[in-house]
Amino acid sequence: MNAERLLAHFERISEAPDSIARLRRFILDLAVRGKLVEQDPEDEPVSLLLDEIKSRMTRLRLNHAFSVIDQSEIPFDEPSGWTWCRLGEVCEKTGSGSTPRGGKDVYKNSGVPFLRSQNIYDDGLRLEDVAFIDDLTHERMAGTRVLPCDLLLNITGGSIGRCAKVPLDFGEANISQHVAIIRVAARGMEEFLHSLILSPYFQEFVDKSQTGAGRGGLPKNRMDAIPIPLPPLAEQHRIVAKVDELMACCDQLEAALQQREQGRERLVAAALQRLNQPSEDPASYRNDASFAMEVLPSLTTTPAQIKQLRQTILNLAVRGKLVAGSMGQIAVIGDYRNLQNGYAFKSGWFAKSGIKLLRNANVGHGQIRWKDVAHIPEERFSEFARFSLEEGDIVLTLDRPFIVTGTKVARVNACDLLALLLQRVGRFIEIAPGLDDDYLFLWINSPHFNEQIDPGRSNGVPHISSKQVEAASILIPPLAEQHRIVAKVDELMALCDQLEQQLSQADQQRRRLLEAGWRRRW
Repeated sequence: MNAERLLAHFERISEAPDSIARLRRFILDLAVRGKLVEQDPEDEPVSLLLDEIKSRMTRLRLNHAFSVIDQSEIPFDEPSGWTWCRLGEVCEKTGSGSTPRGGKDVYKNSGVPFLRSQNIYDDGLRLEDVAFIDDLTHERMAGTRVLPCDLLLNITGGSIGRCAKVPLDFGEANISQHVAIIRVAARGMEEFLHSLILSPYFQEFVDKSQTGAGRGGLPKNRMDAIPIPLPPLAEQHRIVAKVDELMACCDQLEAALQQREQGRERLVAAALQRLNQPSEDPASYRNDASFAMEVLPSLTTTPAQIKQLRQTILNLAVRGKLVAGSMGQIAVIGDYRNLQNGYAFKSGWFAKSGIKLLRNANVGHGQIRWKDVAHIPEERFSEFARFSLEEGDIVLTLDRPFIVTGTKVARVNACDLLALLLQRVGRFIEIAPGLDDDYLFLWINSPHFNEQIDPGRSNGVPHISSKQVEAASILIPPLAEQHRIVAKVDELMALCDQLEQQLSQADQQRRRLLEAGWRRRW
């Protein structure tokens, strides 16, 4: 492995999604391909290791023969001094456990550990919720007795492929049918074999070898037949030592990245909290906000942080903290707008084409989506003209608000017409001048609006009423200032768009660099 080359690029790739996990996979992939340490011609040849395995199998009276592996089964050329064999040929025992007679009813509070898939992790056994069986049940299941240095591989379900090495001082245990024992025939091979099982090469074999409907599984015969590259024993030990060294380096890098990200998170959280707190000194607060808006873009490195930044911008805007001007006056929205609810069109009137009906499902966050559109015949339009939508209308869903994704509000565009308003969607109708529609749209999307809405329930469905919306308070600055606020918000939201685009491009670049490194094996 060209460690210098990898480290030279690390700063560029470290913030890529799963960068450390990918680096760990790189290390294991290089290890099983013989590219992590140099081969040493003075090592005892791998043939002596195979002879030792044969002798062990003979002593155990196990039928054993090394099969011929077809060239088509070999995905890469083995390094000098290595050989290919099958997993089952280098193990004195492989195979899954079983369910004790009586199932969970025989579990005890203490006794012999009964290891299940939830106890098996790549970095070792996790015994927080381990089950126990008594000695008699353990003796009945002697064929699946677990010994120190065994490798335990999950062979079913969502955790298939996870593999743990049993510690030397662990003692005895037993396993469920979802876990397989892999016991090497020559002591000292288990560490290398563990790295090999965790490598992308072996894991891809696991994925491809799964059988069973609904719950994937790796049967013994397929597991035993997986071809594995085998180096001399001394080289195995050097590979394991190098893997351990590089994995420790990954641990340090992971901790450093986590610490750096936590620092960023704290800075962003502190800045956002300061901005969202009211201040008795508007001028001082506005200066703080201006400074924060300058530095926050350099700190925001995740989509979640940009989302928080957008909400802060809206919060500042509707509280009169974003641009210089008068404080405005506090009013209720009903002084300027009524919220008209749609009509309860009967489903029997629906047609395959005609006048579109705007439903809750058609209102997204900031846009109208005409999917699964309901219609009424065009000849009935005049009956419901007072519910017809106009370009520029602000429409708000009244059912299922604030569930996971928040309020859904959108503007009507020319391409959305002709359309009528269906029940449980509201549109704002002007009853008095002085409130700009663009400013109103900002307010509805802001935390200030959401904080004032407490959804009730009708037939178990969360909803808000038009009266509740009309009673919400809103800061009304002069129209000219409303226009300046909208312009400033547009400017800052464009900056957020750029930040999101930069993040996406940076992630793509890091992914390409990682994939290029993967192909070149660094």
